[in-house]
Amino acid sequence: MAKEKMEAAGLLMPKATSIWLVENTALTFEQIGDFTGLHPIEVQALADEDIGRGIVGRNPVEHGEVTQEELDTAQSNENYFMKHAKRRDLPTVKLRAKGPKYTPVSKRGDKPDAISYLLKHNPEISEAQICKLVGTTKPTIASVRDRTHPNMPNLRPRSPVDLGLCTYAELEAASRKGLKAQGKTEEEIQAHKDKLLGLTEKETPAHSSQSADNNTMAGFDFSNFLSKPAKKDDDETNLDDVFRKRQ
Repeated sequence: MAKEKMEAAGLLMPKATSIWLVENTALTFEQIGDFTGLHPIEVQALADEDIGRGIVGRNPVEHGEVTQEELDTAQSNENYFMKHAKRRDLPTVKLRAKGPKYTPVSKRGDKPDAISYLLKHNPEISEAQICKLVGTTKPTIASVRDRTHPNMPNLRPRSPVDLGLCTYAELEAASRKGLKAQGKTEEEIQAHKDKLLGLTEKETPAHSSQSADNNTMAGFDFSNFLSKPAKKDDDETNLDDVFRKRQ
């Protein structure tokens, strides 16, 4: 009975269904309460219109929630509790087919750079894993590897993590999986990881913060704030010249 009540809680409109059963059948309050998941006292309150005024009854047979045979059996035997009918009119859930990972339009142009980086620094990662990480296709990977990509002159190997195409955890998991497929031990995997971290630190300039500060101040004209030497009055200069000539 507890299982039936849990299933009854899935009724779309239990109170409306209770009102219809009260008005159109000879079921007891206990039978209706068991079917709709309501307490028998609440069903009686609905029958007496103490609560639920204005609610329109809902036929559970027409909506496929119970069969007519179940309803007839319950009316003929007050100790029988109706069972819910299995809904067959509901559409089946369509599962999304597995495919390339969705990438925002603004980042799709960065995929070839990420592919170039992975082919250069992570050769242990298979093409299938690159497709999953970056959200690309095998022909695109082949064009970057063979240097036949249309934008090949402008490609710059950049980490897919920095480009926001995948997380560091996903990249590390793919690398670890590829190394394990090659038969590498845990020590060799850790050494490979440390090597990649060292390359990343070398690619990042040490004076990046200082150059950023210099670039921020570059192009600003300070000449207006420098003190200028006081100019002599033109009239005073001319008078001095005149007196010197007379002497």
